[in-house]
Amino acid sequence: MSVPSAKEPSAPVKKNMVALLPFAVFLGIFLGTGIVLTLQGSDFAFYQLPASIAIIPAIFVAIYLGKRLEKHSIDNQIARFIRGAGHANIMTMCIIYLLAGAFATVAKATGSVDASVQLGLAIFPAYLLLPGLFLVAAFLSTAMGTSMGTIAAIAPIALGFIESAGLDPAVIAGCLISGAIFGDNLSIISDTTIAATRSQGAHMRDKFRVNFKFAVPAAIICLLIFSSIGQSIDYEMTSDAALIGLIPYIVILVLALSGVNVFVVLSLGIVLAAAIGMLTNDYQLSTWINDINAGFASMQDIFILSLFIGGLSELIRHQGGLLALTLAIKSIASKLSPNNPKRSAGFGIAGLTFCCNFFTANNTVSIIITGETAKELADDGQLSPAQSASLLDIFACINQGLLPYGAQALLLGATLGISPLAVISHAFYPMILFFAAGFAFWRITKS
Repeated sequence: MSVPSAKEPSAPVKKNMVALLPFAVFLGIFLGTGIVLTLQGSDFAFYQLPASIAIIPAIFVAIYLGKRLEKHSIDNQIARFIRGAGHANIMTMCIIYLLAGAFATVAKATGSVDASVQLGLAIFPAYLLLPGLFLVAAFLSTAMGTSMGTIAAIAPIALGFIESAGLDPAVIAGCLISGAIFGDNLSIISDTTIAATRSQGAHMRDKFRVNFKFAVPAAIICLLIFSSIGQSIDYEMTSDAALIGLIPYIVILVLALSGVNVFVVLSLGIVLAAAIGMLTNDYQLSTWINDINAGFASMQDIFILSLFIGGLSELIRHQGGLLALTLAIKSIASKLSPNNPKRSAGFGIAGLTFCCNFFTANNTVSIIITGETAKELADDGQLSPAQSASLLDIFACINQGLLPYGAQALLLGATLGISPLAVISHAFYPMILFFAAGFAFWRITKS
């Protein structure tokens, strides 16, 4: 059996739009399956085919194109694919995914999620129910790093409000999805943040600071809108909620923003959440080990997809596809702001990830796919890594929050008994963030 060789002839990369065919194959299979299953009435149609499976035919196409276009052997193409999959940024991203999954699972098992929801809702007066729901969802999503986990935790409580007080479910859904997207976009353990920062070479802290300037004004406007709607209901904290449950989230947030290595932060969070569980809830060592393993398993699809995307991107880059895509986007973006390269690059990055997420219905997947092209655009336009990472994350999350076939809208619609279109009709935060981020970036890059 022959072993793929890491050696290959060196030659300048030339642009080649044909080399982008594997991406088209991937998106075609992923999107086409979702559309067919939607027409058949399947629940969560766009999530029935894992992206890590849909990308496999695209990899075969890329290997075939490499053999035909570059006249290199299959062994050479496979070696190149493996080298891309094993890139330091890809491997770092994957390990962070595993640690983030383990922390989220352990924190939930030890009661930190329930404590956060209970305490958050209890501190708001009845007439501020809607802003309270938004803020609780925003905090929990920031702490957990997952908008889906946040919605799953709070939506059953919100359903109780709707049934007992006759509240408008569309408005409640809008509060929850708005807060969940806010936190997912800002969280230092969110897979979107991890993908954006690693692909752009940005530090978590720097990306958070840039993102904060875009997100907070949009959140304030959103809070004012929800306050003006004025629905209210009394809510009392249950006795099993304890302030100690918030400690793991607060610690990892403070440490991350202080610049502590993310591996250290997440590892400490896993240990701290378990220790609190052992002290307060008779959390067992064997259970802790099983929960860590379950957390790792929850990241399996995104872990495998990241490896495959890394390898596929390396093949497409050598074949000239990424260069062709970058030049095409630069050409379009430069027409929007011909005298400002930095602004043009920003438009290109925002438009690229926004459109890609429209087809994938997964903000993390769209960031991973577009990360390398976005990095080249940012370097050419002299955008800082933090700025390009923020644009990637923001516009992927904006699109995700407004997709009726996105997982967030589908889960809320199923839980609250309304259509996904009704859910996104009151998703004010991503709507406002679209304009707030665009305006803020315009001001930042003003000549």
